[in-house]
Amino acid sequence: MAMNWQVFRTRALTALIFVAVMLSGLLWNEWSFFLLFSIIHFGCWTEYQQLISKIDPSYKNISFFHRYGVMIAGWSLMLYCFGGHSDNWEISPSSVGLASGLVFAFALPMIEILFSKQFNLKHIGYSALGLLYISVSWSLMIHIRSINELWTTGAGARYEAGLIIPLVIIFSIWINDTMAYITGSLIGKTPFSKISPKKTIEGTVGGAILCVLTMGLIAWWMQLQVLHVCIIAAIAATTGTAGDLLESKLKRMANVKDSGHFMPGHGGFLDRFDSLLLATPVVWMYVTLVL
Repeated sequence: MAMNWQVFRTRALTALIFVAVMLSGLLWNEWSFFLLFSIIHFGCWTEYQQLISKIDPSYKNISFFHRYGVMIAGWSLMLYCFGGHSDNWEISPSSVGLASGLVFAFALPMIEILFSKQFNLKHIGYSALGLLYISVSWSLMIHIRSINELWTTGAGARYEAGLIIPLVIIFSIWINDTMAYITGSLIGKTPFSKISPKKTIEGTVGGAILCVLTMGLIAWWMQLQVLHVCIIAAIAATTGTAGDLLESKLKRMANVKDSGHFMPGHGGFLDRFDSLLLATPVVWMYVTLVL
């Protein structure tokens, strides 16, 4: 497969903009990070519902309350997982998220049963899968960002874990995607999966190895915990590839090339964040159980 330099330049530029926006949201404060992922959350939900509607046209007939209520229910879970700086607030964001989440958890099925003209348990199932696929993932990312523990290096430097871990995940996904594309373009010959014919085994393996090595070098240079950074990078690379294949399968079932068009060279929200959606819960489990 010959290298398409025009495609590569477009993808690289868009990826750099993506990283810049993500870094701005992350490094400013927890509120900007929450706002950034709230926008991503609603963008992913919009495209997910469009894909499901193409896969099963009957899903187009869900009620207005169902369509947007499930998005807000998912966002309430994000709000519940959000720590934020609210020590002086009488009501914390987590409390608001819990209350609104409980309301929608009871209201959505009741209204669907009582007022929907075409009650369909399958539609509820599609939305429930969306909550698991999108809302839970971004909620766990918000929870990781809210971690207040410090990583102490051998030289005495201190890094906030809630700041570093999301950066490691995001950079790992970006590096793996870029390195897999370059490696696959240069030496890729063996198809990796029928779901995504352009992916090759050589590109996938090479991208993962280069991702771990690159993140390990960055961790060593910054005097971070190299082992943990490499493990998180490996998790992000492998589960990120699985996330990309899952979204490719959805698009194939919906018979579309891209989930959307908001990022040139990368498609829509789901196209850009599919890897992160699957990587985040697994990294969260590692952080919770090990770190």
